[in-house]
Amino acid sequence: MQLIFWYNIAALYPVISVGIPFGGPALALGSANALITPLGAALLGLSLNEAAYMAEIIRGGIGSVDKGQYDAARALGMNGYGVMRRIILPQAMRVILPPTGNQVISMLKGTSLVSVLAISDLLYSAQIIYSANYQTIPLLIVASLWYLALTTILTFFQTKLENRYGRGFDSRSTKRSQQKGSAR
Repeated sequence: MQLIFWYNIAALYPVISVGIPFGGPALALGSANALITPLGAALLGLSLNEAAYMAEIIRGGIGSVDKGQYDAARALGMNGYGVMRRIILPQAMRVILPPTGNQVISMLKGTSLVSVLAISDLLYSAQIIYSANYQTIPLLIVASLWYLALTTILTFFQTKLENRYGRGFDSRSTKRSQQKGSAR
């Protein structure tokens, strides 16, 4: 729905202006059709959709770091930026990376939705070819194999990143300590 909404925004707002709100002067004016092309609508729709999920993933990752880590870094005299960059984010990355990788793979698969805007993506290219030669199923299988190959490559790199940021963390010892804590 967002893709179609952004693609047809000119029906609602034919002219887009940027300026001072509440009656102030317009600093820039432009035609909505000229400013929001099909590619722009696709990028805007997919970006806004994914941004909402990513913001929650990052918030949850930062919130997963124990407050004692922040307190210890502040006790050592680190400023807020240093604490975030050197202490909190490296620990949060272990929690942030798995769902972020899943979101990237999901967005790759979601790019097939931009074919409704007549943008030449993988699925749209397959549709153009099979409309000419009527080989629908073989071309859809080829497109599926391309999506499979791309998701496999992304999964490989996601696993490498997760291993990199998961160094020094043994999930087995955490599971054992959680089991001991629940038995008490």
